[in-house]
Amino acid sequence: MNKENRQKRVLITGGAGFLGSHLCDRYIKEGYEVICMDNLSTGNADNIAHLFGNENFEFINHDVTNFIHVGGELDLILHFASPASPIDYLEMPIQTLKVGSLGTHKALGLAKEKNARFLLASTSEVYGDPLTHPQSEDYWGNVNPIGDRGVYDEAKRFAEAMAMAYHRYHGVETRIVRIFNTYGSRMRIHDGRALPTFMRQALNGNPLTVYGDGSQTRSFMYVDDLVEGVWRLSQSNFIEPVNIGNPDEITILDFAKEIIELTGSESEITFEELPKDDPQVRQPDINRAKEELDWEPRYDRKEGIKKTLEYFEEKVNKMNINKPI
Repeated sequence: MNKENRQKRVLITGGAGFLGSHLCDRYIKEGYEVICMDNLSTGNADNIAHLFGNENFEFINHDVTNFIHVGGELDLILHFASPASPIDYLEMPIQTLKVGSLGTHKALGLAKEKNARFLLASTSEVYGDPLTHPQSEDYWGNVNPIGDRGVYDEAKRFAEAMAMAYHRYHGVETRIVRIFNTYGSRMRIHDGRALPTFMRQALNGNPLTVYGDGSQTRSFMYVDDLVEGVWRLSQSNFIEPVNIGNPDEITILDFAKEIIELTGSESEITFEELPKDDPQVRQPDINRAKEELDWEPRYDRKEGIKKTLEYFEEKVNKMNINKPI
């Protein structure tokens, strides 16, 4: 069967993670056969349990830093395998560097072998603690390469360089998405990022922990918007990195207050020392995504949080039920 007539196949590394599992859903919906690869170090089989038994879905438990074998043809590889929260990459610094370097190398090698398009999940963290605001794709960043956070930031920067090298030297069709703070269902309640932490604390009636004075800013995007952006980029002919994020910037202190309001909590706010190299500002310039992908976020922050609230309520309830007495 020629390539035009057969069913398309996509490999999603990190496919049992928060973002990867939503992408598995989307590509199955779009008619792809989806091969989900994950070693479950930070991913969770519960995120993809609803897909087991689907004839267009296959799960492979595998560490992508080792040689990757996938039988048959592949049209697309989405490389989303990596620890993504500070708790994870500070606990697993070597593994984070390995998946960004060796894992990306192995996945690109497979793309070359299969003549498949390759899309790299990069991050806004490549901009570090930025000296320009908002951050556009032509900004080279301000990263401390030897700081604690550098293991994640530099792993992604190296992965981008590797992807572009494979494109220029081997002719692999590569795409790079720089993902800004994203939230939604299937996030781990203890993953250390602001939204799940604030949600957990607020729903339990505990104080919300704000680092520094809370004046640092972030821009939060609902997961459905991220998935749409990745889909459009994967189908496009655009090679340069593309920011996918919601430009609606908010201070962390105001965000904590917003979570308290949206959850109906009576929690207070406490302050702790700001972690080293924590970015002071974060806001995507999405003009490139608008021009090249005709993409911009559909959900405002409060709307997205309301859509996510039921998921977090269920998670917190289960967590409290299962607490040892």
